[in-house]
Amino acid sequence: MPESLAGLLFVASLALALVVVHRPLGEALHWIATSPRDLALERWAYRLVGADPKSEQSWSAYARSVLAFSAVSVLFLYGLLRVQQRLWLSLGFPGAAPDQAWNTAVSFVTNTNWQSYSGESTMGYLVQMSGLAVQNFVSAAVGIAIAFALIRGFARTASNSLGNFWVDLTRICLRLLLPVAVAGAIIFIAAGMVQNLSPGADITRWLETASTSPGGLWRARR
Repeated sequence: MPESLAGLLFVASLALALVVVHRPLGEALHWIATSPRDLALERWAYRLVGADPKSEQSWSAYARSVLAFSAVSVLFLYGLLRVQQRLWLSLGFPGAAPDQAWNTAVSFVTNTNWQSYSGESTMGYLVQMSGLAVQNFVSAAVGIAIAFALIRGFARTASNSLGNFWVDLTRICLRLLLPVAVAGAIIFIAAGMVQNLSPGADITRWLETASTSPGGLWRARR
């Protein structure tokens, strides 16, 4: 298939997916942003961080919460990458160099996810699970929370409050991103995707021309 056609099909499929999910997804986001009740797990998370779910924040307090959470996330991920060689499931990989660790931490916390390395030969499983994958969740949640605050700012012309960042962050993770991730994981498991904590295995594939198949045969050797 030509690359141009593949690109057009991808854009078309993405647009179709957005048309299909925009109504239920929009209603789910509205429920997350406006629900007066908190789940038991959410209340536990609020106590953990010392947040009052009934207290809303001004724009400056909301912004400070976003910056403080992001700063702590960058420092935690940077430290995790630097001491990787001492951690469980490091797979024998050394800790990331200072510039590499800083670049990776900032990019994942800002949801850029810029990777200037090969993940399979650089990052151990613990770093990927407790560092990079966590930021895939919470950095996306931070972006959605900021969108919530922006919408409230337009809608609440007579109010100085924009909601509570900690409530928004917790609800987005637990009510939206985690359920979507679980559903995606079930689909991958049903499709037979391999997921374990064993070291990686090298697989070599080559194309063998066959007279019975114009396109040839793909064979794999492990």
